[in-house]
Amino acid sequence: MSDISASATGSETKQANLAGGASFSPLYQQIKQLVLRALDMGEWKPGEVIPSEFELAARFQVSQGTVRKAVDELAAENILIRRQGKGTFVSTHLEPNVRFRFLRLAASEGRTSPTQSHVLSCQRIRANAHAAQQLDIRVGESLVYIRRVLTFDEVPTVVDDIYLPGALFKGLTSSLLEAHQGVPLYGLFETEFGVSMVRAQEQIRAVAASEEIAELLSIKKNTPLLCVDRTSYTYADRPVELRIGFYLTDKYYYRNTLI
Repeated sequence: MSDISASATGSETKQANLAGGASFSPLYQQIKQLVLRALDMGEWKPGEVIPSEFELAARFQVSQGTVRKAVDELAAENILIRRQGKGTFVSTHLEPNVRFRFLRLAASEGRTSPTQSHVLSCQRIRANAHAAQQLDIRVGESLVYIRRVLTFDEVPTVVDDIYLPGALFKGLTSSLLEAHQGVPLYGLFETEFGVSMVRAQEQIRAVAASEEIAELLSIKKNTPLLCVDRTSYTYADRPVELRIGFYLTDKYYYRNTLI
C-alpha cells in the first residue's frame, strides 16, 4: 500500500468515528480528498486511466459503493472522465469536450465561432499585492506574465492578462508558446509543467475600455467591456493562475451555469 493510502486510511477511520463532531465529513468525501491528493502528487497524469473502483476500494479499505460515490462527484466536476467499457480517466484540457470549459463567451446567435489565440508578450515580473494575495505567494515573488488577444471569426474580442507563479512555470517563454501555437494554453500547462486547472473563481464587473485595451480590440476608448477577474486552482485548491480578461460583448454574451 502506498504512503498516501497507508497514512490516510487510519485518519479516515478516525474521522468516520467522529460522526456528529464538527470535523466529521462523509466517508466518500474523505475518499474523494484522497483521490485528489494522489492527483495533486502526480500519481495519475492528465489523460491517464486511474485504478478501477475495485482496486481503489481495496487500497483505501472501503466499499466499492463509497468509492463510486467519490468518483461520481469528481466526474461531475470534470476532474475525472468515465468512458464506457474503458475505465475512468483523468480529465485533460487537450480533449475537445474539456478544452473550452473555461471559455465562457458564446455567440448571440448560438453558433460556434472559430477562435484563435495571439500571444503579444511573455515575460518575468514581480508580484504586486493583488497577484500575491490571489496566488498565495509573497509580494515581489517571480511571476510569468502573458498578454494575449483572443479573436472570434478573426475579430479581436478578448484581451487576457495572465499571471502565473514563476516557481511552477520555469521555462515558460515566448519561444515555447510560439512552438506550441494551436495547443490550448491549459493543455500546454498540463503537458509541459504538470499543472492542471480544475476549477476557477471569478468576479465580473463592467468597465470602460482604456486607450491601451481599446487599441488592442480595435474599438473606441471607453467602449463598454466586461472585466473578468479569475483565479484558477489545481488539485487541493491551490491557486495557480490569476487572469484578468477584458471582453467585448456586442456580439457575444458571457455564459454561466448555476447549480
